[in-house]
Amino acid sequence: MFLRLHRFRLTLAASALLAIVSASSALMAQDAPNRGRKYKAPPATSVVVVTVLRATNGKPVENASVIFHPLVNGRNSGNMELKTNDDGQATIDLLETGSNVRVQVIAPGFQTYGEDFKIGKDKMAIDVKLHRPQPQYSVYKQGDAKADAEKPAEKPADPPAAADAAAPGASVPGTDDSKTDGKPKPASTPK
Repeated sequence: MFLRLHRFRLTLAASALLAIVSASSALMAQDAPNRGRKYKAPPATSVVVVTVLRATNGKPVENASVIFHPLVNGRNSGNMELKTNDDGQATIDLLETGSNVRVQVIAPGFQTYGEDFKIGKDKMAIDVKLHRPQPQYSVYKQGDAKADAEKPAEKPADPPAAADAAAPGASVPGTDDSKTDGKPKPASTPK
């Protein structure tokens, strides 16, 4: 029995010693400057709330696509798309503070909106007013008063000064009479 008690005490002492050694090595490992892979904290992010409204009456546009294009060195580096809720709002909290982002809003029945923003604050609010589509402008469209006003006036075939100065059958210097009506004219004789 004495031997059993002695073995028990030795086992208990050895386990206590092992616990002390492992605890001290764990504490020393935390103080070591090189502890393996270095931890890099994630960048600070901002909360951006985009509110999409109709330009005509200010009512919210629901289910509009709000697309965020983060810009790195002026180039698009992917996109993130959200849909607006019943209040016309889309909220994102993944954009880095200090970054540039292109916001694009697409909704059926409205013109597409797009603009670049600098995310400079912790919380940003962007208000977007969508307009109805406008008719496409074309210089070829006939019957449009605006297009007719911008079209240059047609020049008359004969200059007015040459037509007034010319007498019937007389030739005007500097003009070729044979080209005016397609028939050659007889040469006029001086008197």
